[in-house]
This record gives sequence, structure tokens and C-alpha cells, in this order.
Amino acid sequence: MHTRTLGHGLEVSAIGLGCMGMSQSYGPNPGSRADMIAVLRSAVDHGVTFFDTAEVYGPYANEELVGEALQPIRDQVTIATKFGFDIEGGEGGLNSRPEQIRKVADASLQRLRTDTLDLFYQHRVDPDVPIEDVAGTVGELVKEGKVQYFGLSEASAETIRRAHAAFPVTAVQSEYSLWTRDPEAEVLPTLAELGIGFVPFSPLGKGFLTGTVDQTTEFSTGDIRTTIPRFSEDNRTANQALVVHITEIAAAKSATPGQIALAWLLAQHPSIVPIPGTRRTSRIAENAAATAVALSADEHADLTALADRVGVAGARYNEHHLGLVGR
Repeated sequence: MHTRTLGHGLEVSAIGLGCMGMSQSYGPNPGSRADMIAVLRSAVDHGVTFFDTAEVYGPYANEELVGEALQPIRDQVTIATKFGFDIEGGEGGLNSRPEQIRKVADASLQRLRTDTLDLFYQHRVDPDVPIEDVAGTVGELVKEGKVQYFGLSEASAETIRRAHAAFPVTAVQSEYSLWTRDPEAEVLPTLAELGIGFVPFSPLGKGFLTGTVDQTTEFSTGDIRTTIPRFSEDNRTANQALVVHITEIAAAKSATPGQIALAWLLAQHPSIVPIPGTRRTSRIAENAAATAVALSADEHADLTALADRVGVAGARYNEHHLGLVGR
């Protein structure tokens, strides 16, 4: 797999791996802990060097899993993790106070079994803490060698600019895919102007764009998609038009729908690095192979216009989670 550069100097595989689903959000795990360690290590065998986790996933369990799996090959990989939630308070609120950032950094270093955090994101913007204070604190951690690069997640263009002025932002992570286009209006132009990389999470629409989810799908207990308006039965029915078209293009190119969705993202800009999540080695191989799928200019333009042409039914988050993004 070829590599891409986030910001000024963080070189990673063109497609990474979002690890959250191995510990939460998608119902019971189909495999054991040993199985998940095998999946993580198989990703490296397929050329994936960029792994995304967070303290809140589990909480804590995902960092522990990633740390155990990648410790023997730590020098071959880049690990991104995140701070910003008040987990210990038990309320699930935000907390990006400087002392909390430092506390999280030290704990994440232990769980990830590493001497440095390659990329340290603010998970959600905390309106009670000036972003300049957040950036400055991470900058101090960089000087101390505990962190290599600073990132933001689901931040507005204005916040990105303010943070970047205080300390260089290397990457911004937000939801972005063929059916979630929010970053295109303001965030992506800002990143291009400032030379900041972009890391789309849920690049396969939480599974919908792979064609494996339809109106008949029954989600298991604990699956986050049961709380998302876009995944109501009526909206899944309405959104099938997206998948039908993607599937037709995939068939013509001897590819899978998921590979087409990832190929479209890769073609958007050379500093975009999607992080699809999976709990299966077969999907690791499929997603990695998307880097070899070439879209013609006409195919790319057709896909770019698809969501506007057929429409997307339902919000990408429930009301609570929508209130935490775009600040």
C-alpha cells in the first residue's frame, strides 16, 4: 500500500484502521480478544500502518487491546488516540482542561504500551476551555516527547484556524463519506489552505455503503445504529438508491461497493486518509485493496453528484451527538 502525509511530516498508510468497533458500538463482538489481536496484526500484513483508538472506547478497553496487539511491531505503526471526555465523572461530559489532557496522555501511554503518542486528537471541542489552551497543552506534551502530533475531531473551520495559530494541527478527523458531505463546505477548504491532513471516520457509512445493510437488517442490542435517524427502517429504504448506484459501478470495475466508496474518498485529495473499521480479516484485505481501484474522471464526478441527485434521508447522529460536532 502506498503512503500519504498528514500535515507536515506524519507519513501513514493511505488507508488506516478505525479500531473502535472492536470494543463497542456495534453489538456483541463476533470474535474473541485473541481474534481481534489477530485482525489488528493482519492489518499490518496488508500494509496498514495507521491505527485509530481513544480512551473513551470501552472505555479504556480499546487502547489496551491496541496496545497489546501492536506492541511487538510498535516501530512499524502509527497510533492515534484521543482525549476530551470526562469518563471518571460518569456523566459522559466533555473535559479538555489542561490538567485533564495531561492525565489522559499519561494513562494512554500506559495502556498503549508506548513511549509516545503519535497523534493526539481532541475528541470533541470543549466550549468551556479555549482551544488555544488545548493547543498549548498538547504543544507542551510534544516538547516533552510524550506526543508527536496534534489533531482535532469534528471541529469547525473557525476552531481549526484558532488551534492551528496556537500550535500546528497535523490532522482533523470527522465523519465524511459519499453520504456524509458536511466537511466540504468549510472544513476541507480550510485544511487545504493550512496544509492540514484529513482523516474521515465512518467512510463506509457505518456499513451502509458496503451494501450489507438494508431495510430488512436487524441490529443487535448495543448497536449504535439503532440510535441514528439515518438507520431507521424508512430511511434505510430511501437510501438504498445510493447503494444501488455504487454497486453498479463496483460491478463494472470488478470491485466491491465498499472499495468504490473508499476510492472516491482517496481521489478527493492526496492528504485524505480514511479509517474504515472492521472486526474481520477479510474486510481488512478488501479495504486495503481499495487503493488499487482507479476511478475515471467521469466516474468520480458521477459519484460526487450522487448524494445531491438522489438525496440522503435522515440525520447522521441523534440530537445529543449532533450538539457535540461542528463547534
